[in-house]
Amino acid sequence: MSLTPSPHCSANDIRRALTILMPSIEPYWKMPLKNYAAAAYDLRRQTTSITARDQAMRLVQTMVERAAQKAGYGPDDARSASLELTASPVLQTGPHCLLLFEPDAFYTHLFSLMGLQSSGRRWHVTYAGSTMSFKESAKKGPGWLRLEGEALNLFGLPRSRMDGRSICCPDGPYQFVLSNSAGTKAPNGSAKRLLTELPPAPSPSAAEAIKVANDKLWRSHFGSSTNLLQIDDFDVASLIADHLEDPTSWLSEFFIAEARTALLPNAIDRLNEGPWRGWVRRTTDYFWYVGPERVLPLVLDEGYLRSVASPDITVKFSPHNIASAIRDRKLLPTLFLAFLVLSILPGIRALGGCRQPVYLPLLRYLTAVCVERSSDGDLLTVLQDDDYPGMWGHRVLRPTGGDPFHDVEVSGGISTLLEIYGSIPLFEASGDLASFTGDILWAEMSKHLAYGEIKFSSAEWKWSGVESAAGDEFARFMARGRL
Repeated sequence: MSLTPSPHCSANDIRRALTILMPSIEPYWKMPLKNYAAAAYDLRRQTTSITARDQAMRLVQTMVERAAQKAGYGPDDARSASLELTASPVLQTGPHCLLLFEPDAFYTHLFSLMGLQSSGRRWHVTYAGSTMSFKESAKKGPGWLRLEGEALNLFGLPRSRMDGRSICCPDGPYQFVLSNSAGTKAPNGSAKRLLTELPPAPSPSAAEAIKVANDKLWRSHFGSSTNLLQIDDFDVASLIADHLEDPTSWLSEFFIAEARTALLPNAIDRLNEGPWRGWVRRTTDYFWYVGPERVLPLVLDEGYLRSVASPDITVKFSPHNIASAIRDRKLLPTLFLAFLVLSILPGIRALGGCRQPVYLPLLRYLTAVCVERSSDGDLLTVLQDDDYPGMWGHRVLRPTGGDPFHDVEVSGGISTLLEIYGSIPLFEASGDLASFTGDILWAEMSKHLAYGEIKFSSAEWKWSGVESAAGDEFARFMARGRL
């Protein structure tokens, strides 16, 4: 069975599109991967100080310290994590909530570690999004791990316990099993060795089980020079509640304005009427509702967030009521709200995957639309002055047939892998870019760029953080026609 989708365009189409959208990447294609990783993590906090951004960063610091202490770090270590992120505001947002040895996660963590070491950082802060569901094609995703060529079910769950269920829901207990399709527990040598390293205690949700396991695996395999801190959607939701409980917060004022006249849902709908269609989907309004087994979409209707599927689920759309529902662990944020409080408002660079190089600038555009209503000219100015607030930083390293657990065992450790992969040119390290070429949105983007239907002069793209010289880069690459 094929593990990758059929291509809709070529790898060269993707490299060309990425270079047009992010001109600064051009010299790195032929450089060692570690050079690009160093550039991705090379960011210092803006010296410009405005109230909305400073407050947003202070709340991120509080959230980071809270998450670090929850993960078992002491107050001093937790404080050092928040101060480091403030000084060098770069956050990995790509792997989501996947077990450390899942290839999509592992090789991204290696990439991040290259960048972190180049800048002398001690903390790897990553947003492990957890609203995803178990079910993915070809037995991939948060419920699976492939070892020695065999797809293993992390928790030994039957299909009835996986189809449509969200990994963040507290419907456990969840305990690691690593079983194959025949139900055999740890059926090969790699599985047996890994199972001894995974936490034996059950967890209330699959997401929590994976987070705890990743902490343990990171400490044993990645050493003590760099600490891992995983921020999940409940952490981000609590950060939003912190904003909403402060009446001076820009976000609190935004929600009050939205309750009077909803601007955001209509702006997303308009975005999907043109060439940017599909990059920012309106699957729910503002938040997801956390049900017993899955997260449910909500719609804003007459001053309330309501579930269409379950009419009894309603939350009054006010800062106080939303914050209260968040504290009760009933609401989780949309992609827009998560990136708003983690990246856009505080000015933190997000390193993401295949779609983020496009959707993050669009989320920033939507933010600008909302900021314009609030007449906060200072915030608009700093948003426009941000230096590459989003960069490609997930699925950058794609070894052919890579098996992370085998890689670690054969190589002798992470430091050897960093040396091996870090020396490979980005062009080669990124492989066939199957995650891009198999995505119809990227095929459409390539055509939009070729036909001039998407331009740097577009109102939506000016919030990408790409320099004004990008227009010249665009013209040059269009004239060249290929990399």
